[in-house]
Amino acid sequence: MSRISVRGFAVASATAVTTVGAVVGVASGDPQVSDANLEATAADTTLLADIPAGQQAQVQTASLAEQADVQASAADATAKKSAEESARMQAAKDAKSKKAAADDKAEQERLDKERAEQAKKDAERASRDEVRSSSSSGSFAQQSSYTVADVQSIARQIVPADQFQCFSNIVNHESTWNYQAENPSSGAYGLVQALPASKMSSAGADWRTNPATQIKWGLNYMNDRYDSPCGAWSFWQANNYY
Repeated sequence: MSRISVRGFAVASATAVTTVGAVVGVASGDPQVSDANLEATAADTTLLADIPAGQQAQVQTASLAEQADVQASAADATAKKSAEESARMQAAKDAKSKKAAADDKAEQERLDKERAEQAKKDAERASRDEVRSSSSSGSFAQQSSYTVADVQSIARQIVPADQFQCFSNIVNHESTWNYQAENPSSGAYGLVQALPASKMSSAGADWRTNPATQIKWGLNYMNDRYDSPCGAWSFWQANNYY
């Protein structure tokens, strides 16, 4: 036997209803019911009667199978949507983790750079302090007078080599390397034009006549106030004083 579809089952049921109506019409003496209709109805009735109960079960089974297919398709769609949502959430989580890692790396690089710069500054300061200490303890034979070449030679022995040009630029503008230069209006005195001049006594009592004492004081002043002679020179260029 071939499998009967749900549609076929519905048609068979409708045929059975029509057959019953025809029989009732004959019984009631309805003249509109013809013999042909009765024959057709009888034929249909025979068709419905010929459907075994097993085939009717097959029809019901087919209907349940179709419902199962629909439910399976819906489940597949739900599962697919759930998988896509999970993938989207995982991608967002991965992106967030990557950004956090990149931020951490950037922060670490910034800290490393700051530490390196600070270490460089500390090394430079230690070098200046060492030069300052050695120059302070070092002795320069006192002379009755000094030429510009003499004063510059002393300065090269006291001022760090990488800072000498900046120191020299300031001295050139302030006194043209004249250790006895004095500003008549302000009283500023010496190579670096200390004001008041007596401040240079912290480097030595001979500050008026000894260029070495003036150079030591000037170097200490520039280091303390501007971190270096080059720092002092940068300020001087912007303000015409330091």
